[in-house]
Amino acid sequence: MADLPKGSKKLLNAWAFYDWANSVYPLVITSAVFPIFYEALFVDRDYYIHVFGTSIKNSALISFVTAVSVLVVALISPFLSGIADYVGNKKSFMQFFCYLGALSCVGLYWFSLENIYISLLFYLLGLIGFWGSVVFYNSYLPDIAFVEQQDGASAKGYSLGYIGSVILLIINLGMIMQPEFFGITGTKGEAAMKAMRYSFVTAGIWWIVFSQYTYYFLPKGNKNADRKVTHHVVFNGFRELKKVWDLLEHNKALKSYLLSFFVYGMAVQTVMLIAAYFGTQEIAWESKSEGTIGLIICVLLTQLVAILGAVLTSRASAKFGNIPTLIALNCFWVLVCAVVYFITLPIQFYIMAGFVGLVMGGIQTLSRSTYSKLLPETEDTASFFSFYDVAEKVGIVIGMCVYGIIDQITGSTRLAIVFLGAFFVIGIVLLRRVPKKGVLN
Repeated sequence: MADLPKGSKKLLNAWAFYDWANSVYPLVITSAVFPIFYEALFVDRDYYIHVFGTSIKNSALISFVTAVSVLVVALISPFLSGIADYVGNKKSFMQFFCYLGALSCVGLYWFSLENIYISLLFYLLGLIGFWGSVVFYNSYLPDIAFVEQQDGASAKGYSLGYIGSVILLIINLGMIMQPEFFGITGTKGEAAMKAMRYSFVTAGIWWIVFSQYTYYFLPKGNKNADRKVTHHVVFNGFRELKKVWDLLEHNKALKSYLLSFFVYGMAVQTVMLIAAYFGTQEIAWESKSEGTIGLIICVLLTQLVAILGAVLTSRASAKFGNIPTLIALNCFWVLVCAVVYFITLPIQFYIMAGFVGLVMGGIQTLSRSTYSKLLPETEDTASFFSFYDVAEKVGIVIGMCVYGIIDQITGSTRLAIVFLGAFFVIGIVLLRRVPKKGVLN
């Protein structure tokens, strides 16, 4: 382990490189390859499976499992963060969740409907590993970078994550389209399914291997291994969240904004997490192979356009203000949710993927920067961002549950997404109530 000083360029690069390592999970597993593989397990468009004593639609089942995983992380992260900060071993926690998630990716190779419970457990643990490691990854930023360096380091991490995950996804796409080139045998359908299983393994290996560079340079923590974990320490993370909650009573602008973010944020994350399931179930692809390739191309298109969307959003916020720009983005999301109801053809889905990419990248980056601008004068920004992360995760839990319930009752991902548009409408109303404050309006 290298011992580099705070602010060291090599240290900041090593920290940012973890994005290169772990971003393959949300792209390859959550967004692209796994949803296609999972849908292919259900033949004759019978999307229901008997599990947990009842018949559940496959996409609703995945949404409930996702909600449980995020809820687990939201509940345990304050405990673990408090312990890690006190004892000074946050790298050990980060590594644990990293390896848990990566090995669970490898475990998805054996995913099957015949062994659905252990299969879902691998999927659940993969999500917990990803979200859990990100909690400690983010918490390192104020430890390794000075205030003026943090924006740049964060942006570099985002860029590296985008590049790394797209590279692996292109390799996986090649494996699926041309399996014989990679020595994958079987009929066309069998070879493609094998290639997707191998994709899960490559994601897990990629995550573990490239994270080693980060772990080599990251400090262990605050080097307080002799400290004992007490009841006070265990609950320190929750006390920090409670302190932020109390401070919100005296900051009307921040409280109003957080409420609006909580509402529209749950819809944004939910739509992004289930978009691939909509594509497999509701779009009239000519063949399964066309659907597989088309969906992965849509994911790549969305990623590319998201970069442009983030840039355009940044310029719009500088000219018109953060809140007006966020209101405009929410209006666009309402339109997206409404138009989705009428989309049936692949070309329509490609066009919609491009528009979603524009507002996806913009609303995420602008939401976080707006929150940062509204923070009171304090050095304890870590507690405020911990509160922000927990609020985001609770929002995802609610959003995924709402989606899953509607999908289960109606049997239509189309109707479920349209319903999510209501959250964006509520978000617009709440954003308009945020008190004016400088550059935000």
